[in-house]
Amino acid sequence: MNSFRLKFLNNEFRKSQLKIWINRKSDYQLFKKYKITLLINGYFITKEQSYFINFVKIYEVDEKKKTPKALLGFISVFIIAVLIAYFLQQDDTLPIYNPADINPSLVDESVRNVRNNHRISHFELINQLGDTITEKTFEGKIYVADFFFTRCMGICPKMTKQMDRAAEELKDENNVMFLSHSVTPVMDSVPILAAYAELYGANPEQWMLVTGDKKQIYDLARKFYFAVTTEGEGGETDFIHTENFILIDKEKRIRGFYDGTSQQDVDRLIGDIRILLKSYQ
Repeated sequence: MNSFRLKFLNNEFRKSQLKIWINRKSDYQLFKKYKITLLINGYFITKEQSYFINFVKIYEVDEKKKTPKALLGFISVFIIAVLIAYFLQQDDTLPIYNPADINPSLVDESVRNVRNNHRISHFELINQLGDTITEKTFEGKIYVADFFFTRCMGICPKMTKQMDRAAEELKDENNVMFLSHSVTPVMDSVPILAAYAELYGANPEQWMLVTGDKKQIYDLARKFYFAVTTEGEGGETDFIHTENFILIDKEKRIRGFYDGTSQQDVDRLIGDIRILLKSYQ
């Protein structure tokens, strides 16, 4: 009888593969935290919930390299255990971030020790249509927040293109929205935001670009979204600049951080949004 072995494949798809997803955390640094639990024929396999195996391919090997029957039995049991873990745990895969869980350099000192129940606070801003919006505008919505300014010629165009791509990908999801805060609200007036939104085809029902009180916007960035490392009080000379996208769930909790200039990381964001959507079904 032909023997088999398992091969770990990174994000590839081939016919006749056994598709196995294991719940993962958003933070890739967890890869270093947990130890590999199994090594088969030179390929690393893990049972840790914080990892995921995209696909496990089962294929025939040379007759001279047959795997012992005992190992075959162990492999079979392992695959079954992985499948069971997937079906039991797939509904809650994203972490919930509180200030104490985040790099302290990103967290305002006033909330650095908060370990539970962190929520995005009340806000009142003005969108590209000139309408006043508040946190209630996003009631019952999953949304992605970022911080930008229209005159930015560096990272902002890349971020805006990636936000546009995510919005397009999720345009049929009525419970998903996007919120871009101007960090130069005095210069980014409603007409300027409207022109910028039109340039990128932003649907105001889905993607809101907002201006408003500078101190309020900077407090949101530093004390609630934890988007930047710089300190300040939102004064006239204060300025923040960040590539971070922040994923917020329907309970106004932070569920992930992403590099808004990276297509790969924004792909991860889109995938995590789909995971969140599924968790509310």
